Amino acid sequence: MAKDDISRHTLSVLVQDIEGIISRVTGMFTRRGYNLVSLVSAHTETEGINRLTIVLDSTDALAEQVAKQLNKLVPVLKVVELEQEHTIARAIVLIKVTANNANRTQVVEAAKLFRAHVVDVAPESVVIEATGTPSKLRALLDILEPFGIRELVQSGHVALERGPQAFALSE
Repeated sequence: MAKDDISRHTLSVLVQDIEGIISRVTGMFTRRGYNLVSLVSAHTETEGINRLTIVLDSTDALAEQVAKQLNKLVPVLKVVELEQEHTIARAIVLIKVTANNANRTQVVEAAKLFRAHVVDVAPESVVIEATGTPSKLRALLDILEPFGIRELVQSGHVALERGPQAFALSE
């Protein structure tokens, strides 16, 4: 498989909210040697149904195969690949940055450039919360790196299609 054939794919998967569903999904990826970039599970507007947002870097054919394999899992109700140009996708990051009286203002101003929020201030650090696309979050990290990133944690991606149509079981 040529590296040029690989692209980012986002799958939106509706599943029954049952114990072990994440293990079943990740087990399918493990058994077949598929690589996950991100997996997020959250409740939906319908009680008893969760949405998994799965991001993978693969060929188009492999992404289609993954969708077919997911559809075979019993608690999976529906799988749709979201088209990048019609999708809003975001992740969240919390970043603990070294900041003292001498540079705290600069750190806060850098965060403001990215519409990020300072959520905690301590004598030697600040914690910044930011949401956005991978490129926006990478750019923020690049700006904050010279101050000293002490710790960071980033969520996986969540995504919805643009426009009024909803991804639901009745479609």
